[in-house]
Amino acid sequence: MKKILNYINGTLQEPISGQFLDNVNPALGEVYSLIPDSDERDVELAVKAAQDAFPAWSSLPKDKRSAILIRISEIIQERLEEFAVAESVDNGKPVWLSRTVDIPRAVDNFHFYATAALHTSTESHSMENTALNYTLRTPIGVAGCISPWNLPLYLYTWKIAPALASGCCVVSKPSEITPMTAFMLADVCQKAGLPPGVLNIIHGLGPKVGMAISSDV
Repeated sequence: MKKILNYINGTLQEPISGQFLDNVNPALGEVYSLIPDSDERDVELAVKAAQDAFPAWSSLPKDKRSAILIRISEIIQERLEEFAVAESVDNGKPVWLSRTVDIPRAVDNFHFYATAALHTSTESHSMENTALNYTLRTPIGVAGCISPWNLPLYLYTWKIAPALASGCCVVSKPSEITPMTAFMLADVCQKAGLPPGVLNIIHGLGPKVGMAISSDV
């Protein structure tokens, strides 16, 4: 049976616990894959990887970050049918809906924020003859992102794409009910050349993984 794995520091890894949860096809009521039953130890590894990756990623020129994220969007588009079927099996929604809404929107999320990052501006406000106030937007560190089950890849990418485009690194948890397309995204990130540690995907339950991310990041 297929095992979904965590994505930490650019590699696919089994959970430290060695334990897995059942992933059920809701249309058939059958277990068709296994999900890592991760805990705070996996999150700690991911946070460390993200912190280590942050200096290089945040200082990478915006056009280079943008090019990697655009490549991620292109690969998802090239594999649209594969992602659409996987989303349908995992979530129970019609394939046509995944094909026309969920996966195209995930593609658009990466592309939109990748290009938006190239056009951010620095605001300034004159205080007459006293001073000049300005707002400088810079990456702040590691972002923790937790996404729901109803629009799995759509809402997952809506959270992680702006963080990545802005130069932040990410420790994320997809829904344990619908983890498959986030797992597939790890392979896309590897192929697109996203540096290790920039995006980390930890699968598991909210009280374990979600709580650890909320407490640590």
